[in-house]
Amino acid sequence: ERSMTRNPAFALVGISCFAAAAHAFAPASAFLRARAPVVAGRRFFETSSRCRVLRAQHPDKSRVLQSSVAAGEVDWAKRLLTKHQANNVTPYIANLVGRDLHLKKAHPLNIIKTKIETYFKSRDAEFQCKDSLDPIVTITQCFDDLLIPADHPGRRPSDTYYLDETRLLRTHTSAHQTELLRQGVTKFLCTGDVYRRDEIDASHYPAFHQMEGVKILPECDNIEWVKMCSDDLKSYLEGMIDAVFGPVQKRWIDAYFPFTEPSFELEIFYNGDWLEVLGCGVVQQPILNNCGMSHRHGWAFGLGLERLAMVLFDIPDIRLFWTEDPRFLTQFKEGTITKFQPYSKYPPCYKDIAFWLPTDWQENDFAELVRNVAGDLVENVKLIDKFDNKKKGKTSHCYRINYRSMDRSLTNEEVDKLQIQVRTLATERLKVELR
Repeated sequence: ERSMTRNPAFALVGISCFAAAAHAFAPASAFLRARAPVVAGRRFFETSSRCRVLRAQHPDKSRVLQSSVAAGEVDWAKRLLTKHQANNVTPYIANLVGRDLHLKKAHPLNIIKTKIETYFKSRDAEFQCKDSLDPIVTITQCFDDLLIPADHPGRRPSDTYYLDETRLLRTHTSAHQTELLRQGVTKFLCTGDVYRRDEIDASHYPAFHQMEGVKILPECDNIEWVKMCSDDLKSYLEGMIDAVFGPVQKRWIDAYFPFTEPSFELEIFYNGDWLEVLGCGVVQQPILNNCGMSHRHGWAFGLGLERLAMVLFDIPDIRLFWTEDPRFLTQFKEGTITKFQPYSKYPPCYKDIAFWLPTDWQENDFAELVRNVAGDLVENVKLIDKFDNKKKGKTSHCYRINYRSMDRSLTNEEVDKLQIQVRTLATERLKVELR
């Protein structure tokens, strides 16, 4: 095992092309494809390999869980860390639930959220803003109601945090779409924290924040209703972009999402590059039919708040959104977009780990294990070497773990202790064979 420590010459730098955890308007990373930015040869919106799919056994009995939750009143560990055999929520994740960063005044995520909400309310005062809905939803809400196929990778426990066989931490705020439509809410913005098991780097985090927007148009018999919805959608979203970014060049790209048809992605030309900012489309008619709106049509969009904030505020590491360090928080003022001034220049400490893979290997499982051991002291985990031994019929991976704190220097001694835990647990829980 190799260890390397670099001198404290690290400077935080910007990340191009919305390198953020959220791929908005998609319950799994496969949904946003063609122009996903690439770092170190890997696409941001990759999906993991095959794994068992959990399905709701009694969707009719668990269709909707609806309530507004105040973080201070909920024992999230008790709610989330069940003893059910399907539960894959870790204490690390349970500790993030209920933080409600999007509700904290002068936080970059709240600043973006407020700007978007203000724009929509200025165009139509009937838009309702929902930002405190329960993050625990059912498989029916999160997947089935939105026409997401039973074999979609977003349903896999390697991608999603399950409490049991019917409940999970929402993977997107679209999980509340049918709940709100059945309540008769036809114009709304729904914002909240969402959760996905993912890789570890400066642009991915297992918890992030999305905003879902829906507008159902008045009942009509116009045979051109698809064009009518699309034109209305594009008018609203182009105006929203100008309200957040200022006047910028835009282009619409045809896309695919299970719950809209036609579907689009909106890109803008910003800082000398084309950047994808959101996904959207005309709501699939079967979704509206199931909500008692068979004669209505409408549109929906989704975006990631971290994705926008990282670009607008020049925030280079997604972990910073979760810090309580006043050196970060005091840089921002309510209603104002301020460029982040780096303050962390602490050195990284690299540790390598190599092992033979088990037959049911899932890379996200390894990332989750590392996160649960070291938390936010891990900046990234990279696959640096892969070897196929044809004689043994085995494959070996070597990963480089970059330990770096945002607020202090780490010692080799404390990092070594973390690395020993990673090696031990990888052997015990993932059944790898260390090299």
